[in-house]
Amino acid sequence: MFVDYIALMLINMTAGFFILAHFVYAGLDAADRSRWVPGFTAVGAVAFVTGTHMALTWPIPKLPTVNLSFANVAFGEMTVLFGILFLCAALACAKNWRLDVLGIYAFFAGLAAVVVGAQIVNSHLTQSPNLTGAGFFLSGLAGMLFLPVIWCLPGKKAARCALAVLMAVAGLIWAFVSCTAFWGHIARFSQSQ
Repeated sequence: MFVDYIALMLINMTAGFFILAHFVYAGLDAADRSRWVPGFTAVGAVAFVTGTHMALTWPIPKLPTVNLSFANVAFGEMTVLFGILFLCAALACAKNWRLDVLGIYAFFAGLAAVVVGAQIVNSHLTQSPNLTGAGFFLSGLAGMLFLPVIWCLPGKKAARCALAVLMAVAGLIWAFVSCTAFWGHIARFSQSQ
């Protein structure tokens, strides 16, 4: 038996995207952004710990019937980037620092997520490669657009609203994928005991 906590990582990412969408819509211009610190910290901590463990230990094996070992890269490494962004966002909000440098980091993390999503679709990985690929693609696009929206378009509520909607759609995709993963993992693991 191996340890598979991808569903946990996915539901955490779901929560993260909804918190981030709310922040982009309502919190970027707030004089006191500290109200987002607990949410960013919770999401960041879970993502960083689980992603780091998965990226360093490769707990998801290649099984006789299906090769899941790609998940160590796709989910583990991407979750590390997601987690560190959220932890740094929590610190930036607590200290009322600017977010433009995090936007640069988010751009490159987003670029990596787009590549991962394209490869998942291209190689037909996961049980629903198109939906999972779309989740990675929209998540990556949101990361890539964060800096232009906060830096080049300050005060443009329409651009922030559009980015928040994009983040919420990514969150909805991850919500569906995570619930499917919980359902399937419970059924599969209950039969293997």
